[in-house]
Amino acid sequence: MKPLYFFIIYLIIINLISIIVTIYDKYCAVHNKWRVKEFTLLLLSFFGGSISMYITMQIIRHKTKKLKFMLGIPLIIVLQFLIFVLVKTYVL
Repeated sequence: MKPLYFFIIYLIIINLISIIVTIYDKYCAVHNKWRVKEFTLLLLSFFGGSISMYITMQIIRHKTKKLKFMLGIPLIIVLQFLIFVLVKTYVL
């Protein structure tokens, strides 16, 4: 398999995990259960789940009042886009 296919599969998996963990954290918040650490959510975002996590947070109205998430995740998205452009321009 080509490396691009592995990358696409990785992105699909990390985005699905990000969606599931975000929904789970919202469920825990509503039901007063142990929550997912904010660091874990931001780490999933950093490793490629940023777009799906941001969209999921908007849909389920979770962490939308937290500045750390409403500025941090879009910042991660921009950073990931810039890295993608640089890699595509100079490596591929």
